[in-house]
Amino acid sequence: MDDDSMTTNPSSEDRVEAGWRALRADGRVRTELLDLAYAEPSLRQLFPWTGMGELHFSRCTEHRWTWDIPYIQPAVDGGYWVSGPLRSQTVGPAETAAEAIAMVVERLPAGCGPAFVGTPDELIAHEQAAHGRLMG
Repeated sequence: MDDDSMTTNPSSEDRVEAGWRALRADGRVRTELLDLAYAEPSLRQLFPWTGMGELHFSRCTEHRWTWDIPYIQPAVDGGYWVSGPLRSQTVGPAETAAEAIAMVVERLPAGCGPAFVGTPDELIAHEQAAHGRLMG
């Protein structure tokens, strides 16, 4: 394998790490929250993304990311609010970033991570194929 193939086809770990770096450079998510989320191994292996200052986690590396993991919103009072996985679902308030992270980790889907290289549709197809191999 030559160096070019490594560059043009990065691993899940490389893509996830690039996502964390991009989020840090973006500046829309509180640094304290990013630091604690990154320090949590079960979240560090997922693809992070943001919208409106919220910290989201995806089981795949490509856009349109998965929406099956709760996400963390900044609260006006300096705390946090954990919602999701869908926008219509609420988990509850958290006074600290550590509390918010714990609330997300408690609600991770079974077998979550590391992030799959691809889109949500490709992830579903991959999971269905893997399930079929297990059943067959």
